[in-house]
Amino acid sequence: MRLTLLVPELIWPEPGDTQTLADLAAPAFRWLDGHADLARSTAISWEKSLLEQFAVADAGSAAFRRLGEDGSAPDDGHWLCADPVHLRFHHERIVLADAGAFDIDAAEAEALVGALNTEFADIGVFHAATPRRWYLRLHAAVDHLAAPLSAVAGRRMDSDLSDKTSPLHRWLNEVQMFLHLHPVNAARAAAGKPAINSLWLWGNGPAATPANGPDAVFADDPLARGLARAAGIAAQALPATADAVLDSGAQRPLVVIDTLLPNVLYENPEGWRQAFARLDTEWLAPIHGRLGKTVKNLVVVAPTIYGRLHWTLAAGARWKFWKSGRTPQQVAQALAGPQGKAS
Repeated sequence: MRLTLLVPELIWPEPGDTQTLADLAAPAFRWLDGHADLARSTAISWEKSLLEQFAVADAGSAAFRRLGEDGSAPDDGHWLCADPVHLRFHHERIVLADAGAFDIDAAEAEALVGALNTEFADIGVFHAATPRRWYLRLHAAVDHLAAPLSAVAGRRMDSDLSDKTSPLHRWLNEVQMFLHLHPVNAARAAAGKPAINSLWLWGNGPAATPANGPDAVFADDPLARGLARAAGIAAQALPATADAVLDSGAQRPLVVIDTLLPNVLYENPEGWRQAFARLDTEWLAPIHGRLGKTVKNLVVVAPTIYGRLHWTLAAGARWKFWKSGRTPQQVAQALAGPQGKAS
């Protein structure tokens, strides 16, 4: 088996945060770091890293993610992810929070999507696959360059929330004004909840046929599951431990472990520590125990603020007993460099 793990935010983004990183038990991670070859490349989103696993260009995420939601096959429509977000001013900058940072229920999503469809029927048709994940099928294709939501959620940004050259830019301002005045947001404000006052539009482009990818995918994320379906391979839910993958009979499985990601996006260090501990004991430790038996090669791909990290480990490396690895804190500090800042 050649096993690939895609683990966004494997390394905590604040190398000087000793409260989060100190005394973090990680024997399996240290073994991996000590025995594997580590390469570092330019930072890219974890969604782009996922697309690359299927030899797909950085386009079509909306169509693939929708396919992973409900099995709706990509068609000749022009799809965008149109995810609900909350914008607020903080220290003279705009901060974007996605719906993972606040509650939105199905009734609110249904009311807002219905109102958007009535008001902006000339633009396209909105769909809410879940209260947190919405889509827009445009009547006409547009060039609209925008980072995935995970790349902007929880971050400060300039007033330019999208590509100003896109025909959608001015229209998005109209959407924000419309949402601001909607009764759903008036009720949310009265209840002390963040307003759903904008959309993040991203993921447009044609959904090319995936190729040269894994032969099985284990993931809960709908984009990963949609790519698997488009490639005609098995897509299964992320199991609790590595054993289910190791016993699956797959030869080139891809496992997307995204449990660390929300804890970084929403600044939850204790949640990240707990998720890291589970990763170490429930995934890396069992894989270590079966390296050279079930697992012949292991690749860990970790998109982080430090860059995209690749640990590559061949079965023969398990015999290098003299090698010792680093703790997550030591790795973070080494990646940050002498200035102690992630770059």
